[in-house]
Amino acid sequence: METVTLDDVDRGLAHALQVDGRAPMRTLGEVLGVSENTVARRYRRLREAGVLRVTGAVTGGEIGYTTWTLRLRTTPDAGAAVADALADRADVSWVHLLSGGTEISCTVHAPGSAGRDDLLLHKLPRASRVTAVSAHELLHTFALPDGWSGLHCLTPEQVARLRPPPPDGTGVRPEPEDQALFDALAADGRASYTALAAATGWSDSTVRRRMEVLRRHGTLTYQLDVSPARLGFRSETRLWLAVSPARLAEAGETLASHPETSFAVATTGTTNLTAMVNCRDGRDLYRYLTDRVAGIRGVRTLESASVIRTVKRAGTPLRRPAARP
Repeated sequence: METVTLDDVDRGLAHALQVDGRAPMRTLGEVLGVSENTVARRYRRLREAGVLRVTGAVTGGEIGYTTWTLRLRTTPDAGAAVADALADRADVSWVHLLSGGTEISCTVHAPGSAGRDDLLLHKLPRASRVTAVSAHELLHTFALPDGWSGLHCLTPEQVARLRPPPPDGTGVRPEPEDQALFDALAADGRASYTALAAATGWSDSTVRRRMEVLRRHGTLTYQLDVSPARLGFRSETRLWLAVSPARLAEAGETLASHPETSFAVATTGTTNLTAMVNCRDGRDLYRYLTDRVAGIRGVRTLESASVIRTVKRAGTPLRRPAARP
């Protein structure tokens, strides 16, 4: 996979889209000190290269959803197929095929016990090629992928100009007719109102109003979906840590403060802290684990598994290009 080098404008754009993925191109240009056309051209180039994209997502916590992280083991011939099947589910995100191709990690957003039980108690255990399932409920978030600090470069003043008003936290439960809007935003969080109107059958003004309501109440968010591997971080690694309960909050906050960390959450289970870290290569990962992670107080055990393929991140599945004849 070819590595893409970002210049100052590209990096500034990436950080700006972390702050507000739906910010107008004109605003982005003003903050970055370049023209609106330059910003639009840079975003289009980076998106087409597979480096980044903006996706729209429903924030489950605001409307009573529970979130689980799953760890699955499969038979040697089934890992890719099971990962693809999970990625096709609307309630599943961040699907990674891990080292050896027989292990999968993913995140499940369950609207209630019925949806959770359907997947965890019925569908997965009955799949003949799934040999083990471990499910951990997310209890507290320390770091999320769309806030990965590996690209941070803007000044506090620039960030303040971009940051949208915080949601009021009341949450608005989505209506069935919202699904077409969510599907379109999962594919392209910066889609125009005209394109979204075509996808939903609504008018431009109706789309705009509904998006504003959902965002204002914290139900709809916009996330920057970045490919660390395309930026030279070729060692993406999932970590599972068992931490002393008395040290769990401290350990999570310490881990989240590392620029390598793109995801860190406290969970239920025998391992109670799960993370994703991005390093340049295996040697960089070794130094990170033996130096930075080893120094975190309260860590009792550590398991790690390298990502060999990311099937789905925040938005729609990332399909592999078709093989050339």
